[in-house]
Amino acid sequence: MPEATAPRVALVQFPGSNCEWETRRAAEAAGISCDVFRWNLDPEALGAYQGYIVGGGFSYQDRVRSGVVATKEPIVARMMAEVLDGGKPALGICNGAQVLVEAGLIPGAHAGDVEMALAPNRPDPERRIAGFCCRWVFLKLACAPERCAMTARMQPGEVIPIPIAHGEGRFTTRIPGLVDRLRDEDQIVFQYCDADGNVEDRPEINPNGAVANIAGICSPDGHVMAMMPHPERASFLGQVPTDLGGPWSRRRRAAWGDAEALQAPGPGRVIFDSMREALLARQPA
Repeated sequence: MPEATAPRVALVQFPGSNCEWETRRAAEAAGISCDVFRWNLDPEALGAYQGYIVGGGFSYQDRVRSGVVATKEPIVARMMAEVLDGGKPALGICNGAQVLVEAGLIPGAHAGDVEMALAPNRPDPERRIAGFCCRWVFLKLACAPERCAMTARMQPGEVIPIPIAHGEGRFTTRIPGLVDRLRDEDQIVFQYCDADGNVEDRPEINPNGAVANIAGICSPDGHVMAMMPHPERASFLGQVPTDLGGPWSRRRRAAWGDAEALQAPGPGRVIFDSMREALLARQPA
């Protein structure tokens, strides 16, 4: 559990959310005090929090487009005001990423404008469920670690294994030159890659077909990040599969049968550790 002086965030919950409790557990393991904040609470209460997390699931059954109905709730407008005017950090995971994109916080060149989409996946090569992809992938840190509040604790070019689970996760845009601008301004935070960090647009590596292999994007100021993979499902060593290959699978195998070792941080914990550092940096001395 976090200490009494831990930074406090609101984990926004909508009807259809289903990842709030595991996300809370991951955040608290990183030393963040995390309250599940229901969509029908007083939006003004969001002002008491230092940051925000919008977790995964299927808000409003993904009607119209994933995330778009949730953006019409008053709490989203209030959260946007706190983020844009107060510079508070915000993390959107999977459905939460869809909410941040539909709200116009990401990529954020013109705040409030929907500049990208998280479109339906291209077919899963393993065709487990038509249109839905649920498996582990590898991510490469594509920006400078200090560029984004959620990656400051990572190493340049670091590669981590992490699970995905979505039917609409393909970052794309119709705006000419937008992807080039994101590259130039170092807003592409994560890209899908292989275990060795090679970024290639192949279904085995980039399962949803995202443009430029994009898995995560930050806002122009770096305080907000939207990512489709689930760091909360890779925040403890015991969550890592033993057969992925690479150092994290070796650590997982070495911890076999050791309950305490299996509770050690997993590859996704660094996202929450970085967010905690960003939140603490904003606290008065």
